[in-house]
Amino acid sequence: MASENTRKWAIIPEPNSMTVGEGTVLLPYAGRVNESIAIGDGDFLLAHQLVADIRSATGTDWDIATGDMWSGFIRLRIADSWDFDSQDGGTAGAYTLTINTDGITITSCDFEGVRNGVQTLRQLIRQNGAVLPELQIADAPACQIRGYYLDATRGRVPTLAWLKQWVDKLCLYKYNQLQLYIEHTFAFDGMSETWRGSSPLTPADTLEFDQYCANLGIELVPSVSTFGHQYVAMRTQELRELGEFPEDADRPFSFIERMRHHTLNVADDRAFAFSTQLVDSYLQLFRSKRFNICADETFDLGKGKSKQEAQRVGVATLYATYVGKLCEHLSKQGREPMFWGDIAIEMPEILETLPNNVTLLNWQYEPEATDEKIQLVAQAGAKQIVCPAVWGWNALLPRIDDAWNNIARIARYGLDCGAEGMLVTDWGDFGHVNDPRMAVPGMIFGAQYAWNPAGDTAENDLLERISRVEYGDCSARFVALLRNASAQAVFTWRELVEYLELDDGTGNCNTDVAQTIPCLADRLVDHLSDCGNAMTVREARNRMMRNMATTIERIPQANRALQQCMVDIAPIAAHMGNPGITAAVRIAMEGQLLLNRVGFALAEAHDVRDAHDAGDWRPSDYRALARELECWCEAYAKEWNATSQPSELHRIQETVWKAADELRRISK
Repeated sequence: MASENTRKWAIIPEPNSMTVGEGTVLLPYAGRVNESIAIGDGDFLLAHQLVADIRSATGTDWDIATGDMWSGFIRLRIADSWDFDSQDGGTAGAYTLTINTDGITITSCDFEGVRNGVQTLRQLIRQNGAVLPELQIADAPACQIRGYYLDATRGRVPTLAWLKQWVDKLCLYKYNQLQLYIEHTFAFDGMSETWRGSSPLTPADTLEFDQYCANLGIELVPSVSTFGHQYVAMRTQELRELGEFPEDADRPFSFIERMRHHTLNVADDRAFAFSTQLVDSYLQLFRSKRFNICADETFDLGKGKSKQEAQRVGVATLYATYVGKLCEHLSKQGREPMFWGDIAIEMPEILETLPNNVTLLNWQYEPEATDEKIQLVAQAGAKQIVCPAVWGWNALLPRIDDAWNNIARIARYGLDCGAEGMLVTDWGDFGHVNDPRMAVPGMIFGAQYAWNPAGDTAENDLLERISRVEYGDCSARFVALLRNASAQAVFTWRELVEYLELDDGTGNCNTDVAQTIPCLADRLVDHLSDCGNAMTVREARNRMMRNMATTIERIPQANRALQQCMVDIAPIAAHMGNPGITAAVRIAMEGQLLLNRVGFALAEAHDVRDAHDAGDWRPSDYRALARELECWCEAYAKEWNATSQPSELHRIQETVWKAADELRRISK
């Protein structure tokens, strides 16, 4: 085995068994990939993937053939299942890869296994060019379902071109399932009032994308909100009467309220007709037999229009009955229902009512999560898929440490409890300000731990491997610097949104927003009883900023560290040959520098800081800071367009402009 200290290449996910020889193998300048017809790859896509990478890495063009009359230096083969079983247990997706002077052979007993072996070889070619190491690999995944869940609804709708690029990347790291999260951003017939202005995905997009995913061995599973998270639909003229609180439909838009108030009134028979209309029309566009009805975070259930029914039967029964009806509706059509498990876990009696063919998606995002909820579902005998997160939401820079801790931990718990697989989630709360390219390290964490949850891979080692394999960074420092930069996020997009949305649009304090901020939630009732009046916006913001006083003190030091990260990462990025990620990282870092400065300025305006100790950011500079914010926002919008439709970019722009206006106001 070659020493890890001398090896300049890596494979992700790391193979279960790999023997590296002393020699090397030189690829022919005019070679051929022979792909067996038995693999079932009708368009010989796997062979084309290899030829494309060889051309990119070496500049040479290779041929493609099939059949035993044609030689091939690279051979893709389906083995006799018994022979393969004796080597590797016969696990679906397993493969062997051999590189020696006789050539390169990838063998498996199924298409997915050959596909996985090809991705390993592609990674080696990308890093080593025409000179590959002699080696032998026998490899198989621990999780049969290795899925990714991408938010395509809370502000950012990806372009179809970018979605295909993302699926290419998922394939490279051996994922085999993808779900797109949809609330209102799909062009359902008869619902134009809901999706208008959101750059919705269309049936044609879905059919094309479903075929693209299938060709790459990735199952595209339909996922649409059918119960909770109906905020946009419940604010329309046509559908508002189906919500728990139709009287609130005309309140000003709020990122925070969007996450809290969005539940159907399921005591109304029209709600089920609405949900099944979504289900029945959507499922016809997918080849997958699975269907995710979501049904999570139904916070308002039993509190508004359904209150009387909830008092009669109980909230748990109200929830379980509705979800059960939706699952039965899907089962009758030969589909396999799945839904988010948060409500069922909060009310464990629901677990006992689940049909046998239902899969519970057990999400836990805490970096230090325990296995309690996963054990609970396992003990109830319910099928589950464990769901950690890439930790990108509400922020410009990804929280890489949190993602690693969460994903590695949840993957091990899932393995121990017999979960059917892992679904790594990528959310876009508060307008999806996070550039989807920032999620790549977290996505690769998921690839590693879904493949081998029991491995003892250290975080720093994995960061170095990601830098090499994904970014072509010979220094292996890129992702670690990105991690260090994210640690300097003191005043984040979340705090900015909270600060601004404490104003309900009329100058009064938005108590719904205040209740989501821990330092304010406990004081709302006490303040009313002490003073006889509701808390004002000024009072709420004062308390919020005072609560952040210790954190705010870090900002000058944090910004100096962040600027140093920018200096250190620039020459590395210049040699990676990936201008897209270079621009995305630069814009995110510059934005965080500005957010930190905004937080510092607001703290000073609320007397949290002494004006004489304001450093370079005195009141006279607030207008200059406002102008910097607005210029940054224009650059951010250009990068948005690199991956996404216009969708709700305007909401992010309006938030930045409000912040700029607030800075000008406090400068007077």
